[in-house]
Amino acid sequence: MKNSLKTFSLGFQHVLAMYAGAVIVPLIVGGALGLSFEQLTYLVSIDLLACGIATLLQVWKNRFFGIGLPIMLGCTFTAVGPMIAIGTQYGISSVYGAIIVSGLIVVLIAQYFGKLLKFFPPVVTGSVVTIIGITLIPTAINNMAGGQGNPEFGNPKFLMLSFGVLVIILLLNKFFTGFIRSISILLGMIIGTIAASFMGLVDFSKVGEASWVHMVQPFYFGTPTFELTPILTMTLVNIVSLIESTGVYLALSSICGQKLSQQDLTKGYRAEGLAIMLGGIFNALPYTAYSQNVGLVQLSGVKSKNTIFMAGFILVILGLVPKIAAITTIIPEPVLGGAMVAMFGMVVAYGIKMLSNVSFDTQGNLLIIACSVGMGLGVTTVPEMFAQLPSSVQILTSNGIVAGSLTAIALNIMFNVIPSSKAEGKNTVVSIEGQKVS
Repeated sequence: MKNSLKTFSLGFQHVLAMYAGAVIVPLIVGGALGLSFEQLTYLVSIDLLACGIATLLQVWKNRFFGIGLPIMLGCTFTAVGPMIAIGTQYGISSVYGAIIVSGLIVVLIAQYFGKLLKFFPPVVTGSVVTIIGITLIPTAINNMAGGQGNPEFGNPKFLMLSFGVLVIILLLNKFFTGFIRSISILLGMIIGTIAASFMGLVDFSKVGEASWVHMVQPFYFGTPTFELTPILTMTLVNIVSLIESTGVYLALSSICGQKLSQQDLTKGYRAEGLAIMLGGIFNALPYTAYSQNVGLVQLSGVKSKNTIFMAGFILVILGLVPKIAAITTIIPEPVLGGAMVAMFGMVVAYGIKMLSNVSFDTQGNLLIIACSVGMGLGVTTVPEMFAQLPSSVQILTSNGIVAGSLTAIALNIMFNVIPSSKAEGKNTVVSIEGQKVS
């Protein structure tokens, strides 16, 4: 009994560490796509349940899938911008069609993914993550001011609340370490929501209307539709997520003293692909390994898979209780906005961190970053730029993340994969302040 209680408390600690990320993504995506309270409650609930199942798939090592390390899976932040863009342009059914197909692609390429890594070095993945983070920032700023369409947009009380949440998150990160720091965003949102309730910005009545238990319903938002651009977009997002997950796998294998083989990595990738497909079928989200839980494993020193099994079961149970999800949906937009600035800013910062591993001594790498980020941001801010091109071409140019990502991949092949035609030992022409020097 004592051991069971200890396992439960350790598992619940892992749930708390990833809870903010698990609920804020469906809240942002659902809010941006105009979901009703009932739909948003379902999305949060099913996301928690799918996080639990995805975690169990990854920690359960067998012949076909599962890496067998104490890994928590949650919805990936890199998918937020693409999902909103796809849902806005093609409809929510296309979002889930893209998730299902991209998950299937991950399952199919899992065995060969190691060989594809040369096409996705840090200069490409760092650029893609930076582009995604930059495109998310306007959503956060709009929420800080009260949300788009709010007649009181920019009201000082919204700004005070959102900046207050941001300050709380920053202070918790400054003066605390370990577990408190790992749940700083969750604590910031809780404190912000309490403050908002005193300001009359929280409506608790909807929580009372929510049911205690519900059943899982595949294709809750309708039959999925399949469009090429959304599928391509989500596939790129999932490839970036796989690369990030590889870092999580290696970090945990080092902490746990467990050497990974190529087959172990393949089973880990395959588990993520299955989790992504599951998210699409049950109208949840795409899933990836959560790095914040790696810090918790290192901090607590508890490396047992039983702890993660318990965390997965806790998430499944939480996902079957809509009333818990309903509580998260009453968080006011300014509170979300304050938390989103920190979280989405971290996406940009993480992209820059990935780029820090890039050699800037070569002009090619500088051009890859410059052109891909420039193209991604340009198409996002001026989407009508390619409006006169044939629709077959617009498949690749209508989305800033796709345009920027494809630019990064193509330029990386051009500068880093295709061998240079210049023979070794010959004089190289270098440009210095506009002058050519041999």
